Amino acid sequence: MDSVEEELSWTVDDALALYHVQGWSDGYFTIDEKGRMIADVERNGRKGIAIADVVEQLREEGVPFPVLIRFQDIIRGRVTQLHEAFAAAIEEFSYGDRYRGVYPIKVNQLHEVVEEILEAGRPYGMGLECGSKAELVAALPHLADDDTLLICNGYKDTVMMEQILTGQQLGKQVIPVLEKYDEFERLLSLASRRKIEPKFGVRIRLNTGGSGKWADSGGDLSKFGISIPELLRILERLEEDELHDSFCLLHFHLGSQVNAIQTLKRGIKEITQIYAQLVKRGVPIRFLDVGGGLGVNYEADFTGGASEGINYTLQEYANSVVLQVKEVCDAEEVAHPTLITESGRALTAHHSVLVVEVLGAYRKDEIPKGFRPTESDHAVVRQMYETLKWVREDRRMRLSALLEAYHDAAGKRQEAESMFSLGILPIEQKARAEQLYWSICHVVNRRVRNSQAEWLPAELEALDEHLVDQYLCDFSVFQSILDHWSFGQRFPIVPIDRLDEQPDRRAVLVDLTCDSDGKVKRYVSAHEDKRFLDVHSLDDEPYLLGFFLMGAYQDIMGDMHNLFGRVAEVHVYADDEEPEGFYVEKMIPATTIEEILALVQYFPKDLQKRMEAIIKRKVDAGELRPSAAVRLLEKYAETFKDSTYFNTTAGRRSGRGESKA
Repeated sequence: MDSVEEELSWTVDDALALYHVQGWSDGYFTIDEKGRMIADVERNGRKGIAIADVVEQLREEGVPFPVLIRFQDIIRGRVTQLHEAFAAAIEEFSYGDRYRGVYPIKVNQLHEVVEEILEAGRPYGMGLECGSKAELVAALPHLADDDTLLICNGYKDTVMMEQILTGQQLGKQVIPVLEKYDEFERLLSLASRRKIEPKFGVRIRLNTGGSGKWADSGGDLSKFGISIPELLRILERLEEDELHDSFCLLHFHLGSQVNAIQTLKRGIKEITQIYAQLVKRGVPIRFLDVGGGLGVNYEADFTGGASEGINYTLQEYANSVVLQVKEVCDAEEVAHPTLITESGRALTAHHSVLVVEVLGAYRKDEIPKGFRPTESDHAVVRQMYETLKWVREDRRMRLSALLEAYHDAAGKRQEAESMFSLGILPIEQKARAEQLYWSICHVVNRRVRNSQAEWLPAELEALDEHLVDQYLCDFSVFQSILDHWSFGQRFPIVPIDRLDEQPDRRAVLVDLTCDSDGKVKRYVSAHEDKRFLDVHSLDDEPYLLGFFLMGAYQDIMGDMHNLFGRVAEVHVYADDEEPEGFYVEKMIPATTIEEILALVQYFPKDLQKRMEAIIKRKVDAGELRPSAAVRLLEKYAETFKDSTYFNTTAGRRSGRGESKA
């Protein structure tokens, strides 16, 4: 077997590689020479914000954790990148029209996010997309000028259709995308009552299917879209009513995260062919909307093999859309349409980082440093200590010797268990044998990992799983990373500092909830085994983890499992004139216990009245002094204003550290 070499010195470049930062960050995050995670909001190395500095300022201001940090400059950067990519493609391929981006607010409906995107996209004519009545009501007042697009997807009842027509009567470009034929009839009927000629688009159910986790959003399995026979019925009706000019947009959608560029190209060719034939029939379609699907590289490998990753860049995406449409239009000799994409995930994912504090660790108990057995220790303890000395001191042990050491330790552990069961071995000696066994396993496992051997004996390969720690984190999987719980979406998770130190532990992250599913089960890592995260041993300082690419869907989709509400949120902007290079513009408080209880119909007055009755009975029975009763009721009432998460400021550091199992 191969020899195990000495461990190499650790650098921040090793950390960058271990956590795949350069793959998933798209240049917006890196690690500085001090081992801190940096938000490089302009991707040029000039406006780097240390996340640890933001955290320190928030602690000084009493902001409770966990906290969601929004780097608003990144939103601006993503909007600019998207439009510049299409501008470059239009120029390169001599495309005959323009590009119009619209933001689907379902990805993140938070007002500050929507406003930031609209402001950044104003020079490019950025618009919005909505998919429900509530989103429509929120979006309509944000159409600052008559040129701003508002694309309306989803199933539309009469009330929603009426609001869409109101927008059109106000001269706004509010375009409903028809999903079913009966929506078309409803739209014409309502418009006729108002004596106006409506504008609309049609979503086509293509033969081309999607790819990745949301493949069923396109193709025959899609729940949305009008079939080709239904499209022909619409054209016949338009001819009868002389309403050809109403049909102004053609739309398709392959899914939220298209991971293969070839799938996108096939879909664009198919929709453009339909566009060309409609134009030849005299339908003056102005817009070709290729939907969403511009992906984000959560998995960071660009292979397209994993559904979390994508196999293309932003520029390749823009090039593909522009070129495919141009080639089909030129071949069919029809005018180039105005191009629209509904990119949301790619605009918002990077800007939002959830910072979570580790509250403690559950790990296998090792023998204390400096332990030396004495004559009073049992022979089995002394023998296990000699094995530990052997694996610690012989730095060039071969894998065969490491396997032998493991077998020795396992055998002695079993021997200790048998003697304890027979009453021969005292419980203190059993505890030392357990500690020595896990210490030997940890050293053996570290040497095995450093060997980088192509093949391992089964016992040594299984050590990883046996030795992984559990790090208890102050958050809820169900509230903050719902996509991970529901279908296994991986999110990059990285310590926000200490990255100039080599991680010495492997951990599974578990949350505060009482549910067994409340854990992070899969990680973005350089390791083939994605079931754990490389972390550092805990000390007396807070240990904080950054959950990255959280800005798309996760902010808005969390449920109320265990009644954990929204976390506190801050908005950060880069500013060279500030001492740390940034300022916090806004802080939005976390959901309080009172607020989350109200959502499930529990109210403070009623609850306090019930608690007061319980306490009064105890006072009347002589089991509680009146003064103590008053204090208890006051403490209960104070809790309503507290955050739903673990309060690390009350009795700080109490109970923190590594519990042994």
